[in-house]
Amino acid sequence: MKRVLYMLLFSGSGLCFAQTPTHLTTDLLEHTDRVFLDGYPANLSLSELGTAIERYQLAEIRNPKPRLGWVVNSDRPNTLQTAYRILVASSPELLAKDEADLWDSGRTESDNSVAVPYDGAPLQPSSVYFWKVKTWDSHGVESSFSQMRCFVTAARLDGETARYPLQVSDEYPADITSSGDGLWLIDFGKDAFGRLKVTLASEKEADTVIVRLGETLKNGRIDRRPPGTVRYAEYRLPLSAGTHTYVVKIRPDRRNTDVRANVSSVKPILMPDYTGEVLPFRYCEIENCRTAPAQVVRQTVHYPFNETAASFHSSDSVLNQVWELCKYSVKATSFVGVYVDGDRERIPYEADALINQLCHYAVDREYAIARYSHEYLIHFATWPTEWILQSVLMAWTDYLYTGNPVSLQRFYDDLKAKSLLGLKESNGLISTRTGKVTPELLQSIHFNGDRNSFRDIVDWPQQGILGLGKNEPGEADGFVFSDYNTVVNAYHYEALRLVGLIAGTLGKTADEALYAKEAQRVKEQINRLLFDHKKGYYVDGVGVDHSSLHANMFPLAFDILPAGRTKSVLEYMHTRGLACSVYGSQFLLDAIYNAHDDAYGLKLLTSTDDRSWYNMIRAGSTISMEAWDNKYKPNQDWNHIWGAAPANLIPRKLMGIEPVEPGYRRIRIKPQPATLRRGEIKTPSIRGDIRVSFDNRPGENFTLEVEIPANATAEVWLPKWSKNCRLTVDGTPQKGKSVGDFIVTETGSGKHVFVVHL
Repeated sequence: MKRVLYMLLFSGSGLCFAQTPTHLTTDLLEHTDRVFLDGYPANLSLSELGTAIERYQLAEIRNPKPRLGWVVNSDRPNTLQTAYRILVASSPELLAKDEADLWDSGRTESDNSVAVPYDGAPLQPSSVYFWKVKTWDSHGVESSFSQMRCFVTAARLDGETARYPLQVSDEYPADITSSGDGLWLIDFGKDAFGRLKVTLASEKEADTVIVRLGETLKNGRIDRRPPGTVRYAEYRLPLSAGTHTYVVKIRPDRRNTDVRANVSSVKPILMPDYTGEVLPFRYCEIENCRTAPAQVVRQTVHYPFNETAASFHSSDSVLNQVWELCKYSVKATSFVGVYVDGDRERIPYEADALINQLCHYAVDREYAIARYSHEYLIHFATWPTEWILQSVLMAWTDYLYTGNPVSLQRFYDDLKAKSLLGLKESNGLISTRTGKVTPELLQSIHFNGDRNSFRDIVDWPQQGILGLGKNEPGEADGFVFSDYNTVVNAYHYEALRLVGLIAGTLGKTADEALYAKEAQRVKEQINRLLFDHKKGYYVDGVGVDHSSLHANMFPLAFDILPAGRTKSVLEYMHTRGLACSVYGSQFLLDAIYNAHDDAYGLKLLTSTDDRSWYNMIRAGSTISMEAWDNKYKPNQDWNHIWGAAPANLIPRKLMGIEPVEPGYRRIRIKPQPATLRRGEIKTPSIRGDIRVSFDNRPGENFTLEVEIPANATAEVWLPKWSKNCRLTVDGTPQKGKSVGDFIVTETGSGKHVFVVHL
């Protein structure tokens, strides 16, 4: 009775209960107790594995000291965790009695709820463990214990990142039509990677139907000769008399399953045995089928995905469609369990993985696949100089969103090497043309490909390759390469800056100072050698007069510009439009919103030109494409995640939700709606869901409603339309801090309403 009374708090609205922690994670995985049978989630528990005769798949924890996390919950605003108690036991019976034979942390004074290191008795391989947690908060409230979670350790506790197995989902047609002559056209509504299962009836043996699978239509039929690497396949299916269910086995494509290495000596990722080979398709044709198929199922393969984890809606219908396209692309392109470049190669590349990582964080509360993909690329680097540098960006982004430093600690020396400080010349800039690309340097960054292929890329594709004619410009905006290129040195600056932050996080103070100094030197030299003060913007390289969009958007995205030069750089970028690939658009929009040019950002996100995300929808794709249109990359595929940048740009930049401190300990809410009338979003974080909505009435008022998860704080940026505008927070006048064209204020967890009045 005393315990119940202790958990009750009197508030102005009545009695409220202290809420138990939820969403318990072990090494970033929440559903460690989930068992899959050949890709399908099953009712089998971890404790029953010893009696299972089926082929099952698990998420196995490989860290001998896993990091534990949870979401703190509270009905009261401004709630912070002040302490926790964790129990870890070898049996559920012990834990049910609030007893632990492996670890009882006792009441531990700490606000850490995202990456608490296990500190109990040594964990054994191939064993099942059970745990739960309770918390105390800043209101003096003790929660009850959470529900019990369990996890299984792997046979080898080698510290590698654990991830979920792939999941198989049965999906059914959105529409089935018949031409009346034994031909059936099945439309699943969206493209996805999978295989086909169909139930057909036949009156006699040896009847044969023809099954065609494809991603696009032509004249009402599946296009048998689609452009580029848009997919099409045809199969003959012999039938038996009676009604039977058949599985169409997908033939492997030599291009994406041949283990012979590509130019970077990186092999394709193969599908696991339990899913079999897959093909991306939206449409199915069944020919010579006299009666309607009894059932048609697409067995879709994807990494486990929660469609309800994120949502977005606005007053702009084009923006809403772009969001849905890009959100779905994250799920659809996860089909191998590692971030890859689409179906043509199925190879991980850093450029794809960085964009995929940011998009995945924005649409699902899932972090393990991003970390696994990043760590895979640490050891299997690809050829462009800039993409080597992106490994550092991925490492810091991982820590910023998870608050879990294990990966930084494990790969610190690799990340230092991937800053490419070994390519530095006497002028402070880096180059791949001055003889410093040595075997030793390539070995230090784990590049196993042809030494001569290691060079700058800027953007892709470039002029005169991959089906582009010699006079066709490619996507690099005419970039003129030199020994010292602006784009790669902008990346180099950012990588050095982040290695300095990583060093500080890990307590390596000497390295922190060294890399901060090196970064500052590169920034100064970029602005001394590559910024044309007469033009007011950057040139492509040392000794080059040409100025591309890329030479300007990357320095702006990475905050390199000299003081007072943002306007002239932005004005030049406006003249270039979207003269970059779908990959480059990530950094173009980052740069635009970082410079608070939200009107231009909204214009690009909602564009309906042929260089737009809407054009992908108009062309008929339901997954983001590798290029704006087939004419910009004739060999492109229709299932490429690096084309889905709005999945993160809308939450991060337009709605303005980003972590300021690692693990979302501190959140920035900085909407930049321009003329967008209304917008509302739910986006996940490691600490819980974040909700933001606005009602934008220029000339009248701007209303922002936010919901911040417990155990987090936020800085909120609101438009300052005039010197005389007033701010109210939850109905109370507040002054706020004036920062440029914004009013900035602070808030704690819970629901809050901010209104800027003219």
